Amino acid sequence: MTQADPHGPAGDEPITVTDNRRVDPETGEVRGQGESTPADGSDSAPAAGAAPAPEESATAASDEVAELTAALQRERAQFANFKRRSEEEKQGRVAYGKQVLIEKLLPILDDLDRAREHGDLETGPLRAVADKLVGTLDSEGLVKFGESGDEFDPDLHEAVQHDGSGAEPVIGSVYRSGYRLADKVIRTAMVTVTDPVPAVGDAAGSGA
Repeated sequence: MTQADPHGPAGDEPITVTDNRRVDPETGEVRGQGESTPADGSDSAPAAGAAPAPEESATAASDEVAELTAALQRERAQFANFKRRSEEEKQGRVAYGKQVLIEKLLPILDDLDRAREHGDLETGPLRAVADKLVGTLDSEGLVKFGESGDEFDPDLHEAVQHDGSGAEPVIGSVYRSGYRLADKVIRTAMVTVTDPVPAVGDAAGSGA
């Protein structure tokens, strides 16, 4: 067993003791030859994988938090877009289903219009049924258009006959009413086109 020079400068180096015993007296395990242990019991070699400085740890933690926050914001934005698209698709399906059903009821409304023209809806139970059906469809946004005297609009009216000069065409007779569901035209009106009826003053002036 060797020992460092006791007359050397105190505190420069730790005193090292070489223990050549094959068996560790504390653990009873066989160990390698020539293990040196400082006299003060501390490990002379620096520990592997030493912890980083506090500043580096704080910077790394801050960067990780920022990255996770950005990822969370992206996920929330994607979820919000998905939810919005799903709601729009749902509303579109509901509107389409409503339109299909109402289009199937339009021939019934045509029959009711003809019955009303013949005076069959003045009284009786059929009038009550007709009023309920029309009221229900009106509450769903169905709007009827195409009346005699209205200005002719080729986007809304289908002309089957033209009478007059056509300078300022208006609707003459209505063969089939048109219908609009909300802002969408689901059926054009079938009409005849004629000239507008002159005003009373204009008619009197022209006859003078």
